[in-house]
Parts: sequence; structure tokens; C-alpha cells
Amino acid sequence: MAAISAWFWNERFWLPHNVTWADLADPAPGVEYPKVGHLLSALPLALGIFAVRILFERFIAGPCAAALRIQAETSRRAQPNAVLEKVFTSITKCPDSRHLDGLSKQLDWEVRKVQRWFRQRRNQDKPSTRTKFCESMWRFTFYLCIFTYGIHFLWQSPWMWDTRHCWYNYPYQVLTPGMYRYYVTELAFYWSLMFSQFIDIKRKDFLIMFVHHLATITLISFSYVNNMVRVGSLVMAVHDASDFLLEAAKLANYAKYQRVCDFLFVVFGISFFVTRLVIYPFWVINSSMFESWSIIGPYPSWWLFNMLLLVLQVLHIIWSYLIARIALKAIMRGKVSKDVRSDIESSSEEETTEAGKEREQEQQRSTSLRHTISSSKGENGTNGHFSATKVWSQNQNQNHNSW
Repeated sequence: MAAISAWFWNERFWLPHNVTWADLADPAPGVEYPKVGHLLSALPLALGIFAVRILFERFIAGPCAAALRIQAETSRRAQPNAVLEKVFTSITKCPDSRHLDGLSKQLDWEVRKVQRWFRQRRNQDKPSTRTKFCESMWRFTFYLCIFTYGIHFLWQSPWMWDTRHCWYNYPYQVLTPGMYRYYVTELAFYWSLMFSQFIDIKRKDFLIMFVHHLATITLISFSYVNNMVRVGSLVMAVHDASDFLLEAAKLANYAKYQRVCDFLFVVFGISFFVTRLVIYPFWVINSSMFESWSIIGPYPSWWLFNMLLLVLQVLHIIWSYLIARIALKAIMRGKVSKDVRSDIESSSEEETTEAGKEREQEQQRSTSLRHTISSSKGENGTNGHFSATKVWSQNQNQNHNSW
């Protein structure tokens, strides 16, 4: 273990040239540098944040949802079926046409009935609008509070106005109490998000979000250990700037305030593109890669830190594409229909559409039946009643077989 620890904390990897751990181990009285042990306080704080979230959703967000008449709707439950349940557990989505045909023959069900079962089974586990509202309200509250604190803290910091101050006298930069609170709180929140992601609403960018949380935790921890907290605080502020706007837009959408939702989504989109595609690469990454190169020079952990920043930038580009796509759909439809990160599984809208198709087919059969009766009367005279009865009987048999 001693050999592994010595290898992991190799000074030539973590620190610039001519700097050792001993230089940072014994600072002057009243001076504090970041230490690895500080990060351990983020884990119990993450549990505390998760507990606060549960209380917040129950006693604050829940009553707000009730005041806005957002109810916890229930979806129609699928009838128990061991064969289909086993398939659903393995793939969690509707099988392809070949598997549907096989299941249809195995169960002696129509393909449409098998499809309906999978749709109902997925919707059965889908969280209600009330649950989504409470989750978004918690995120909105935290993001707004931490962004407000971060801007208030950075407004008084020289590196916000001149990013070269992130690297002057590095790594001998004093850790202030405000910076410590900002860093540990952000780290604890992302730890709580990473853990709760497995029990929260399942979204289609689950893997992307998992990578994002993992990269963010690694980046925060890494930048804290080697005292890159100044540029790290800029990274966190840039990310928090648009997150609370997205959650506000989702809250308006769940409450069915469509115009407010559209407005907030436009503001969020502008803020996201400006902060993530302009300010972040041309202000933060530019300072981290080029200004630091000229002031302190590159070293191994410097390369890793900047690689993590670039990973986040790649994720920003992916999300920008998703946002642009949903914005284009909103322009075509005249409104923002749903969250760009909403569930990939079938929704109640699909169920309504499917039911509409079935009603339309039933109306077509009824129209065809009336037309047949009319034709039979015209062609067969007194035999028309017999012919119509025969057709009705055949139709009933078909319906029975279909069911």
C-alpha cells in the first residue's frame, strides 16, 4: 500500500516542476492549502443533501404541486403475464417484429395486443407529472441558490475579471473559507446526483448524465487536490448559470403554463449556448490551456485536468444538438412539447394515439358493415336481411378471434 500510495501521489505528476508536497505541507500561520482529507467531508454532506431533498419534495414541492393542481395520475396496469414480464425485464422496450410474431404465436395473442401489453407495462413504471415536478423544483432551488452564492463569491475575486490570476503564484494560493464551502457543497451535490440517478426518472441520456456526473466529480476532486480551485470555481459558475433556467422551464411545462415555459426555454437555450459554447471554451478553457502554459508551464496532471475540461465540452456539444433539435420541433409545433431529456419510453400520448387508431379502425369496420347491408338490400331484395345478418355474424367472429 505504501508503494501504491507513493506511486499515486508522485510529485512529478501532481505538481509543477521544482514544487514538492513538503512545500505545501507546512504553510505559514493562518494560511490553508487544499488537502485530500477535505474531500471526505463531501460524502456525509451528500447524504445530508439527499435527506434535505426528500424533505423538500414532501413538505414544500408536494404542496406546491397540489396548489397548481398537478395530480399523481395513475396509468393502466398491464395484466400479469410471466412470459412477457421475463422479456420486458431483459429488454425494457417493445421487441422487434420478429420477436413480436414469436410471442404472438406462443401466447395465441394478436400482435397488437402484445404491443399494447408492453406499452402499458412501460407506462406502469413511469413516474407521474407530480413526481417530475417535485424533482425539478428541488433541482431548481439548489441550482439557483448555489449559482447565487457562486456569483456573489466570485464577484469579489480578482480571477473572475482577469483569469490570469488563476495561475499567478500557483500552487501557493490560499484556500479561503468561502472557496472551501463552495467546492465541498458542489462536490457533495454531484455525489448525491450520481447516487440518486439510479432511482430518479429514467431518461434517454442516462449514460451521458452518468459520464457527466463522474467527470464532474473527478474534475472537482482533481482540481481541489492540486489547488486549481480558482479556475475550478469558474467552471462551476459557468455550468450553474443555465441549469436553474432549464428546471424553471420544466416546472412551467408540468404546471401547463405553456407561454411561460416557451419563454423560459428560449432564455435557457440562449444562456446554454452562450455559457457552454462561448464563455466556457473561449474564457475558461483558454485560460486553463494557454494562459497557464505561459505562466506555469505544462506538467502531467495539467494535461489530465485539461482533458477532463475537454470531455465536458464534448458533452456540451451533444446537449446543444439535443436542445437545438427540440427547439426546431417547438418552432414547427408552435410550442415546447416536452423536456429534451424526457423519458425515451412510450408515454400516455402514445397510448392515446394507439387508442385513437383502434377507434378509427372500429369506425371503418362499422362503415364497411353499413355499406355491405345497404348493398345487400339493393342487390338481393328480400334476401338482404339474411345477407346482412350473415355479414354481421362473420364480423362478430372476426372480432372474437381478434380479441
